[in-house]
Amino acid sequence: MTAETETTTEATPTGSCCSPTGSCHDSPSSEAESGAVTTVYRVTGMTCGHCEGAVAAEVSEIPGVTSVQAVSATGLVTVVSKAPLDEEAVRAAVDEAGYELAGQA
Repeated sequence: MTAETETTTEATPTGSCCSPTGSCHDSPSSEAESGAVTTVYRVTGMTCGHCEGAVAAEVSEIPGVTSVQAVSATGLVTVVSKAPLDEEAVRAAVDEAGYELAGQA
């Protein structure tokens, strides 16, 4: 008598809830769509991961934004969007998070 076994291979998710690669700080270009606009802003007052998350969450709410990466160590926030963003909309989002937009980097 022969036994048949069926082997299924399922992709096991790696990393964390932040991204498929397990990093909270993936490069925006890995998610960028063709024709996307990448803009880097300088934000003052960010000092930790919580700050990064607060800024990223608010900026992500702007219509057309597809990716946000905030880095407190450099004060830079990289935003990928479907079209150029109105800087005043970005300023308002950063302000809502409790930080100050110093302009484009």
